[in-house]
Amino acid sequence: MLDLRHFSARQLQPLLQEESRRWRQHLLWDYTQSSRLLLEYMDSRILPGYVALDHGQIRGYCFAVYEANKAILGDVFASETGEPSAFDVEEQMLSHIIPLLQETPGIDRVESQLLLHPSGDHTATFERAGFQIYPRLFMLCDVDSLYACTSAENPPPTPAKFELRHWQSTDLALAGELIVRGYHDHTDSLINSQYLSVHGAMRFLHNIVQFPGCGVFDPTASWMLVDRASGQLAGLALCSIVSPESAHITQLCIAPELRRMGLSRLLMSHCAAALHRRGLRSVTLTVTESNHSAVELYQQLGFSTHHRFDAMVWLR
Repeated sequence: MLDLRHFSARQLQPLLQEESRRWRQHLLWDYTQSSRLLLEYMDSRILPGYVALDHGQIRGYCFAVYEANKAILGDVFASETGEPSAFDVEEQMLSHIIPLLQETPGIDRVESQLLLHPSGDHTATFERAGFQIYPRLFMLCDVDSLYACTSAENPPPTPAKFELRHWQSTDLALAGELIVRGYHDHTDSLINSQYLSVHGAMRFLHNIVQFPGCGVFDPTASWMLVDRASGQLAGLALCSIVSPESAHITQLCIAPELRRMGLSRLLMSHCAAALHRRGLRSVTLTVTESNHSAVELYQQLGFSTHHRFDAMVWLR
């Protein structure tokens, strides 16, 4: 195990290419742009992490990001080529990076969502280190089916008190306020501490809109529902393009007092129509498994669970 900052992007590029193929095969995501961004950070030598070497050959890597008093374990990945197994290499890397993050002065929270890894893959290692585990679902739907379900024959009407429009760059603060209200006392605010403050939620949204970690943001398929009287957001649905054939719903949020009025279905119908016009084939989203009402809604819209993964949180 060697410090990630000793390695250049050129040395790690073959491993990232293998990981990109895995993302495409298992999650239908084109991870190329995300890996390019990651390689730029690696060349700047600012990411804490480790590289696993086997007789001089790079077998795996892991990295983290520091954010104020929080650390985010961004990824752990090992090549399936060679012995020991990829799982064992990843376990060894976790045994190094988890203590590194927990023992960093000023860090009192560590979060991680290893989307590519099936739920339970490394659960025991995280639990031994004191993490809480929150199973999450990666759900998938055919765009044509979603469009037929929500829009094609009988699109839901927009209530007169609301204005429906596309995302605008000036929406960041309004959307941040909605997310804080929407996730108050919600399990997802335990998983992602950015949901606890307007500043944190704005940072979360900025990352979605500006960076390709969750695909390339598509404002034409992202919708805002605005209360005409107050100017406040009643709901939002944000969408990114993750491959030439697939999109991902990065955020769907409705104001708590306006739930069960069909507004989620309304927003999803307009997302589906935009994706249908673009000729995309599939759309995905993630949801916490214990959020039963959201899971039920997505199932009614035609989504099915394609993959189950874990979110992990450690508090000092």
